Amino acid sequence: MKALNITSVGKVALVEMEKPTLKYGEVLLKIRYVGFCGSDLNTFLGKNPMVVMPVIPGHEISAVIEEKGEGVPEDIKIGMNCTVNPYTSCGSCPSCRNSRPNACQFNQTLGVQRNGAMREYIAVPWQKVITTVGIPDKKVSLVEPMSVGFHAVSRAEVTDLDIVMVVGCGMIGVGAIVRASTRGARVIAVDIDDNKLALAKKLGAHYTINSKDENVHEKLMEITDNMGPDVVVEAVGSPITYQMAINEVAFTGRVVCIGYAKSEVSFETKLFVSKELDIRGSRNALPEDFRAVIEYFKKKEIPSELISAIYPPEKGQEALETWAENPGKVFRILIEF
Repeated sequence: MKALNITSVGKVALVEMEKPTLKYGEVLLKIRYVGFCGSDLNTFLGKNPMVVMPVIPGHEISAVIEEKGEGVPEDIKIGMNCTVNPYTSCGSCPSCRNSRPNACQFNQTLGVQRNGAMREYIAVPWQKVITTVGIPDKKVSLVEPMSVGFHAVSRAEVTDLDIVMVVGCGMIGVGAIVRASTRGARVIAVDIDDNKLALAKKLGAHYTINSKDENVHEKLMEITDNMGPDVVVEAVGSPITYQMAINEVAFTGRVVCIGYAKSEVSFETKLFVSKELDIRGSRNALPEDFRAVIEYFKKKEIPSELISAIYPPEKGQEALETWAENPGKVFRILIEF
């Protein structure tokens, strides 16, 4: 079978591999689409410290169940469309003991710490299969990245009483915007790209701020009656946006961090205390976040702009080079098998 392999920095090769053979409790998936994630781009650029190359990228999966091994429940049927929960959990670390396996201390994500799904077939434990009956194949590949944004909103405990500012309107930020709006919150989207802000408005943002052209603080004071947002979701991962989140969130507000900065960030720590802030990390997603995205997709049409391009596996090199040249203009690039 064919597989895409990031062999070294800036190099992608199409390689031949053996088709997987099933172990007890596994299902064989025929891959239809896999999305390139920001972690895949960082791997390609040599900026992903968690990756050991060569690696098969890909954990944003749209597939169909092709074969079942022994020990797989009856309700998982051949021919079902599905996606995959791409994280592992050890079952014994503090996160797992606290029923938060998404943040397992020893997690290995497909395409990051272990080979991923950019190949014609992959075998996975049946427990990692999430069926997506009734959702178009292309849309299924967006479930995992959207679920990361959904999870951040759950971490923030957003309600219909909140004003939520989402900083960064990439794919994961868009997920946070969608989830906050479906919970009834008033949502403020912040980005430096007008096209992304326009899409955020389509997906539920009530207000938009272009932080390159507008004064963020002044706009927030105008929108929130000088209170500041109750929740800030940081979905960029830069020192500037981290500081913005702490500075602009309301007193007794919640800050949820999805992005992680590549350099140290300096904070005025008195704000942590004087505002009595809740500052929370958000990592990956839980099965209930996947289910929430799937239910949303069943009810709503998704703008076509969320899929920036689709390439065959033979053009994997071109796909990543294109994204690297225009990182701010891409939501998701899919590889179609």
